[in-house]
Amino acid sequence: MINQGKGRIIIRIGQNHLSFSTIDPMQAEAPVTYAPYVMKSGISVPANLREALSDADLREMGYRKVLAMIDTPVLLVPIEQFEENSISVMYNQAFPRKGMDMVLYNVLSDLNAVSVFAISKDLNTVLHDNFADVKMMPVMSPVWRHLHQRSFTGNRNKVYGYLHDRKLDIFSFQQNRFKFCNQFEAIRQQDALYFLLYVWKQLMLDNETDEMHLVGSFAEMPELVNELRRYIQKVYVINPSAEFNRAPATNIKDMPFDLMALISKGR
Repeated sequence: MINQGKGRIIIRIGQNHLSFSTIDPMQAEAPVTYAPYVMKSGISVPANLREALSDADLREMGYRKVLAMIDTPVLLVPIEQFEENSISVMYNQAFPRKGMDMVLYNVLSDLNAVSVFAISKDLNTVLHDNFADVKMMPVMSPVWRHLHQRSFTGNRNKVYGYLHDRKLDIFSFQQNRFKFCNQFEAIRQQDALYFLLYVWKQLMLDNETDEMHLVGSFAEMPELVNELRRYIQKVYVINPSAEFNRAPATNIKDMPFDLMALISKGR
């Protein structure tokens, strides 16, 4: 077990990616580090994580606490309808599973919702075998929270699209609640264009006055924006450096926006 000294390490975990991030304000030149791990094909995500954590350099860092950001489907439940005893049944109805997962939840009090998500039992074991203090959250949590606060700027309806990991999360807020939230597979620009316009139409938004804001890493972002502007007048791409006032995390190449939001905003 990594059980000495330091604070918390952040591990971002998905089916095809794994990365390690640390924050040390005492290091003036590089207060934030980000280290993607090249996953080996043919072995499971938990096996990749166990192998990564066996690295001597990582073990010598001495982190005893971990925040695991899990890239997994999320079921959002209104806080007034949430019942802890029923989360497994509810999650399985929304996302049928093989029965080898653990269902967890985080309370999003500022959004009057509870995010319900699942991780494999093997992944949970690897984390607890290596760290004394384990906290977990969906990768979308810091994105939702930051852009929810941003949504109060101005008086127009807003739709947000976050492109990451070959997926597109689309969401919108109404006061302190989700108005819409869903995730779609978006490998190509045409996929993202279709789903964004579909949701825009479903929400019956105004093509001239309402706003669409996009963020994330997407090779075809310029083409996507150009196509969207054929139908929607106000389409914007969020610049992380400006968004987080040039915070150190925004200077790190290839760091996902969800990690930037978490590190820069502290939640």
